[in-house]
Parts: sequence; structure tokens; C-alpha cells
Amino acid sequence: MSPFSWRVWPALVLLLLPGAVAAEEVPSLLDGWREVWFLRFLINLLGYSTIIIPGYLLVRYFKRVNYLETGSGVFYPAIKTCVFGAEAGLLDDASVTSRSEGDSGSSLRQTFQLIFCAAGLQASYLTWGVLQERVMTRSYSASSTDEPGERFKDSQFLVFMNRILALTVSGLWCVLFKQPRHGAPMYKYSFASLSNIMSSWCQYEALKYISFPTQVLAKASKVIPVMLMGKIISRKRYEYWEYLTAALISLGVSMFLLSSTASRHPSTVTTFSGVLILGGYIVFDSFTSNWQDNLFKYKMSSVQMMFGVNLFSCLFTVGSLLEQGAFFDSLAFMARHSEFAFHAVLLSVCSACGQLFIFYTINRFGAAVFTIIMTLRQAIAILLSCFLYGHAVAIVGGFGIAIVFLALFLRVYARNRMKSGRRATPLPPAQNA
Repeated sequence: MSPFSWRVWPALVLLLLPGAVAAEEVPSLLDGWREVWFLRFLINLLGYSTIIIPGYLLVRYFKRVNYLETGSGVFYPAIKTCVFGAEAGLLDDASVTSRSEGDSGSSLRQTFQLIFCAAGLQASYLTWGVLQERVMTRSYSASSTDEPGERFKDSQFLVFMNRILALTVSGLWCVLFKQPRHGAPMYKYSFASLSNIMSSWCQYEALKYISFPTQVLAKASKVIPVMLMGKIISRKRYEYWEYLTAALISLGVSMFLLSSTASRHPSTVTTFSGVLILGGYIVFDSFTSNWQDNLFKYKMSSVQMMFGVNLFSCLFTVGSLLEQGAFFDSLAFMARHSEFAFHAVLLSVCSACGQLFIFYTINRFGAAVFTIIMTLRQAIAILLSCFLYGHAVAIVGGFGIAIVFLALFLRVYARNRMKSGRRATPLPPAQNA
């Protein structure tokens, strides 16, 4: 039995509160605690720390003893790759095909390729969004009579499912297609990985408290903390139009959130917990994109970035799930509900395929075209969610949505004008698109 398993909490309650709680009442109290999202958040972090702290101490040790110069033996190549890395190789002809090489095709061929990319992105992420809301907000095996059904509650297991398939797909891609020489120390991926799995966890968890349209609008506003993180981490400077569009996005999101409290559907009422979780998502995701942007100085391909981040994500999540005793509980839930098993697998497939479409679209048509496609996807996702799950949007909220997407398109247009004649920096993998 792991020391971090939820099953040890009854003993701690009896130890800390002697006589205050009857032994037979502890299981029901335990079930109530498992519903508190902040406690689950802390328990997840505690699980990750059992991997991060030993890893940090090992990295410090190998650097202190100058292992790169003094080390030898069968483990030397692995330790060198993980702790020190290699000299960063430049992108050469054998690496990912540049977009300029693809511009020689006919206009008709490019049109079909653009349609293929747009259709692939829309199908992958619209399906992913619909399934995400289905898994986190609806019960399984519920009947219309006396069976309330059972809800799946462990967001971390869904993160693990997404990451393990993405790791497999990116690993096979790296094996089948020649990649640039890898130079980054592997441990540096762990920073982006930790923030990425926490942002993914927040994304799933938030749906227990807020509606999917609210989440989409809040995600659209993450350009604001991304800019703040960029100034803090990368010392970036921004143009006036970037601040203007960020302000418009904030205005539109505020209009939507304030109008949602007047909705007749309780699922669209933004709760305090939902706001906090969404805030966590935005902060974690902003750090992820900026850290990955710094890692690209090693001249790696996007698929290599995808593999490195997902490798640590799988390690963190499976370790935490096993320590909590939640891994086998989730597998048992899948065994009890075959529909959930299908949804979880399809979620992972859509996430992995969507990332590959992201890489291909950016490589072929550039970041501006990709951003336009994904902005349209967000608008369609809101309409689809309202249609399938009955979310009501007030008139003021509709104007807020329009302002947000108008600001996003203005942002894409202005950035494209500024970067005309220059090749855009490759974007980090959008694992939480």
C-alpha cells in the first residue's frame, strides 16, 4: 500500500481527531474529501515530488562531480543525454521539410492540402472537445428510472491516457522519419511536462464547475498571461496592437462571464472554484509555451519536443496514480463501463492526431493560417456544445464572444503583416488546444 494512497486517510483522521469522528463515519468523510479539488491538486503535486526531488538531486550530483569528464561505463551515454545533452545540431536537409520547399506545388494541390489540414484539425479537436465535456459532466450506465449512473472523477487518469498515446505516436514518428540531431538535456523537458500535465488536469477539472463555452472563452484569453510570462521568462517586448487585442479579449470574456450568471441553466454559472481552476490552467499553460519556446534554441523538431515532454508526463502521471491507488481504480471503472473506455481511447486518439495535424499545418502553411483554423474551431466548439448539451448564451454574452474572436483575428492579421518576409518561429506543441 502506497503511503500517498487515499486509503490511508481514515487512519490519519482517527489519529488527528480522536473521539471527534466515529470510525464508521470515516468512509463517508473520506468520500467528501475526495470531492475537494484543491486537496486532489495537492495530492497530485505530492506524487510528482516523489519523482522530481530524487531526479533533481541526481542532476545536481552528476554536475557537481563533473561526470561528463570523469564518468564511464555502460550508463554513461544515458546519463550524458539526460543531464548534459549533446551539441545542438542545426536543422539540415534531412530534418523536417521547410515550408518554402512545399510552396512549389500547384495552387490546386495546395488548396487540397489546406482543406485536408483544416478538416483534420477541426475533426480532431471538435471531437476531442465534445468527448471531454461528455466524460467529465455526464454519468455512465445511467437509466431513466432508478439508476443514477456513475461519474468518472479522476482527471489525472485522462491526462495519462492522452500522454501515453502521444508518446507512442511521436516515438514512432522519430524512428520512421529522420530528425535533427538532438542536443537538449532530457531533464529540461520535465519543466514543460510538469506545467503541461497540471494545465491539462485543470482543463478537465474545471468542467466540473463551469460550462464548456466558458472554458473555451477563458482559454482564448490566455494570450494575456502568455505575454506576462514572456516578459518575465524571455524578456520579450510587445507591440501596441498586442496590448490592444489583449484588452479586447479581456473585455469580451468579462462580458460573457458576467452575462452567464443570468442564464437559466445552472451548468453555465461560473463558480469561484471554476475560476480558480481556470486561472491555474492559464498560468500553467502560459509557462509551458514559453519554456518550450526557449527549448527550441536547441534546433529540435516539434515531434522531438512532443516526445520529450510526453515522456516525462507519462512518468509523472503514472507514478502519481500508482501512489494514490487511483490507477487500478480507473482501470476498474473502464472495465465496468465499456462506453467510457471507448471515449477515453478516442480522446487520446484525437489528441495525438490533432498534434500531428498541428505540426504539418504550421510546417506547410505557417503559424498565421494555423491560428485562423484553430480560432474558427473554438467558435464552432462553443456552438456545438450549446447545441448538444443545452448551454444558454445571453445576448450580452454573444457580443462578448464576438469581441473575443474579432480580437483574435485582428491579432493574427497584425502579426502576419509584421512577419511578412520573415519565417515564423515554430510553435510549441498545442497539447491543450
